[in-house]
Amino acid sequence: MTSLDDLPIRDDLRGLTPYGAPQLDVPVRLNVNENAYRVPEAVALDIVQEIARALPDANRYPDREFDALRRAFVDYLGRGLEPAQLWAGNGSNEVLQHVLQAFGGPGRSLLSFTPTYSMYPLLAQGVGMRWVPVPRAADFTISPDAVRAAIAEHDPDVVFLCSPNNPTGTAIGLDVVEAAAEAARGIVLVDEAYAEFAHDRSQTALSLLDRYPRLLVSRTMSKAFAFAGIRVGYLAAHPAVVDALRLVRLPYHLSAITQAAAVAALRHSDEMLSRVDELRTQRDRIVDELAAMGFEPYPSDANFVLVGGVADPQATFRALLDRGILVRDVGLPHTLRITAGTRAETSALLAAMAELGAE
Repeated sequence: MTSLDDLPIRDDLRGLTPYGAPQLDVPVRLNVNENAYRVPEAVALDIVQEIARALPDANRYPDREFDALRRAFVDYLGRGLEPAQLWAGNGSNEVLQHVLQAFGGPGRSLLSFTPTYSMYPLLAQGVGMRWVPVPRAADFTISPDAVRAAIAEHDPDVVFLCSPNNPTGTAIGLDVVEAAAEAARGIVLVDEAYAEFAHDRSQTALSLLDRYPRLLVSRTMSKAFAFAGIRVGYLAAHPAVVDALRLVRLPYHLSAITQAAAVAALRHSDEMLSRVDELRTQRDRIVDELAAMGFEPYPSDANFVLVGGVADPQATFRALLDRGILVRDVGLPHTLRITAGTRAETSALLAAMAELGAE
């Protein structure tokens, strides 16, 4: 029987395993940072109607410039952005891949500050570029001086800053972004996938785009808009950057159905963000109540909490799973990452953690 090892795949892919968290059918799933709330019925109906309007023309290729969706993103983000500054893809991972295809590649390097999103090194490897991980401080923060020092030492072609950071939930200040944009000779991308969950939503790198033409800000509809199953990510940048991304995208990469669904969802941003506010409440509840139990949750601006003080993460993971609760072991010693759920899901998680107890 032929196995993967028998195939002529690239040498640098041998021994790797595909990215992905366990997909288990349990009552409480708090492991992959999804939005715990389903799309509201009224919003879903509007999305269905928008898709119905698009379907009769499905015999034609979609608008490859997705102009209506760009205008919808501009309306949502504001800040004087123009449609020519917006780009989108099938989830933010594809958007990040476009960036590395355009500005990375063999002989080039991607720098980021670890621990951070585990897809970054995989995306770098996928385009044949070198991954440069630089450790964060013990509390997972990054300072402007640390950023300047890392860039001076490694001279990367691309820098990724994740804010709020996955898996730690740590926000970075705009002074850190400015330090990176001023020190780097290449591209600096701020991954704001969880920006809507921040304590202060006004602190976004979008406010710096006018000053730094090589600064990019990526976001996603998977989290705040409960669109993980639809796959829409996007970024804002200088129009010249968007022109560069056109060079590497596949033809008609956003289907007409995807575009229609996203445009309709963005019309309901106020309603969707009200659900985000409830998730922020549950996130803060996790931090406060687990701290009172003796665990060591880290401050979070995302829709999840990295919980320290877990004596045996694998044992706790299994004990929670036995109780129908799925969380994530991200491989950091004595920690588990827990997504904020509905009030009922959060209550179930907290009750189980109280039963297990901190050691």
